[in-house]
Amino acid sequence: MAWYEKITGDLADKKHYREYKARVAALPDGYRQAAKGLERYLMYLGPSDDGKSLIAMLNDLADLLEQSVAAGSRVRDIVGADPVAFAEEFMANYGGGSWIRKEQRRLAATIDDAEKEER
Repeated sequence: MAWYEKITGDLADKKHYREYKARVAALPDGYRQAAKGLERYLMYLGPSDDGKSLIAMLNDLADLLEQSVAAGSRVRDIVGADPVAFAEEFMANYGGGSWIRKEQRRLAATIDDAEKEER
């Protein structure tokens, strides 16, 4: 890793993210709006400690939306009745952890430890 990448981060990831943003910008309005909403959710709750997983996830989202446009699918046909459930299921396919997942694991471990102490 070059000295400047220690300061700025992985430049390849930044390049891939810019490419993803250009792909989203080229989508029709409704798809673009859906992509931005999903991206926001995925950025907050997705793999925050693994840039490669995050970039892969966003590129797969762009692939899915581009293929849906080509097939003439509607946005609701893609995400279903519950967009949060769609986003959670989509995220589950990628590595890396978010602060939410870390806290969920921490809570589960704390309850497990508390249960052991009761015995």
